[in-house]
Amino acid sequence: MKLVFAGNTDVGCVRSANQDCYCIDADGRFFIVADGMGGHAGGEEASRIAVDVVKSYLEAKWDQKLSPQDLLQGAISLANEAILKDQESNSVRRDMGTTIVIIVFIESQPWYCHIGDSRLYQLRGAKLEQISQDHTWIAKAIQSGTVDIEEARSHPWRHMLMQCLGREDIEKITAAKVDFQSGDRLLICSDGLTEELSNEHIANQLETSRSCEQAAMALINEAKAKGGRDNITVVIIASDMLDHSTEVSDAIEAEA
Repeated sequence: MKLVFAGNTDVGCVRSANQDCYCIDADGRFFIVADGMGGHAGGEEASRIAVDVVKSYLEAKWDQKLSPQDLLQGAISLANEAILKDQESNSVRRDMGTTIVIIVFIESQPWYCHIGDSRLYQLRGAKLEQISQDHTWIAKAIQSGTVDIEEARSHPWRHMLMQCLGREDIEKITAAKVDFQSGDRLLICSDGLTEELSNEHIANQLETSRSCEQAAMALINEAKAKGGRDNITVVIIASDMLDHSTEVSDAIEAEA
């Protein structure tokens, strides 16, 4: 199964700094998106630390035949420890933290884990499905029936995280398989995209764009056109039996 992929990040139209960070492995083994918080310096540093540590860990452990669960849990644990250590050394970054989404492809099978509200979506045909479940107060409220989906879109607590990297009490993450078939599209993104664009709009762009690179840039530009109130990061992975000679498949890394 051939993979094609691309990604990009943008500061948006309101923020003065980009606290998002992402990484795409040149060989398509892993993909990472992180969205930092805790002030300009804190958010930028938290997402950078997380991506750097996860990338280094995955590269070092890739050939050691760890299970996907152990590989992903080890990467998350080490990233959290690195952020906590930096917090102890730098009082101005004491409150910093970051969300993260990681996808690894092991023997053509994708596995993922995440913490926070950066998301993993899958497009199959014209249907877009959110695979990850947000670790937020609003997601729990929707699940319990306290708040309905329409109310959630503008609820003042919709960004309140229940889990993020940079906390002593994070719960053990769960790594899960993704049912991935030829023709599918996977999207990992920060909430700067999903705050501005509807699922229908995202699905249409993923379905109709000629390449992953084109889709990533189009989604970012459209989110900015809708207001771009936050940093926007998009990584798209496609599976297709056709030869897309115009696709970007080299390593693309972006740091805030």
